[in-house]
Amino acid sequence: YGDFLWDDKGVPAGQTWVRVDLKSQLISVFRSGHEIGTAVILYGADSVPTPTGKFPVIAKLKDHRSATYDAPMPYTLRLTADGVSIHASDVRWGYATHGCIGVPVEFAAKLFEAMRVGDEVFVVDSASNA
Repeated sequence: YGDFLWDDKGVPAGQTWVRVDLKSQLISVFRSGHEIGTAVILYGADSVPTPTGKFPVIAKLKDHRSATYDAPMPYTLRLTADGVSIHASDVRWGYATHGCIGVPVEFAAKLFEAMRVGDEVFVVDSASNA
């Protein structure tokens, strides 16, 4: 938890997209057909689950703070109109979110720079094949 890998050396510029697997608790970042980053994630607690599906990034907010939870959400990549996002979190065993996808801070910064509004995020739950 809190560890990540990021290596985009030699990977050509191109389309970037993300796959999040809730069952394995992993995020994978791809550019030009190559995996360039992966990390362990936090996801929504049972009472506020993270939605599955295909989501374009609809906004990027570098120094965002949640108005709902009065909590910092640095390097936010907003996925839904109701606030589900990928953002920096203190990724630790036993922690959860209110539906967002939490990633380590340094990983979040790299992901924030790599992604553009409109880039796609695929959220799946490999246990249910959703």
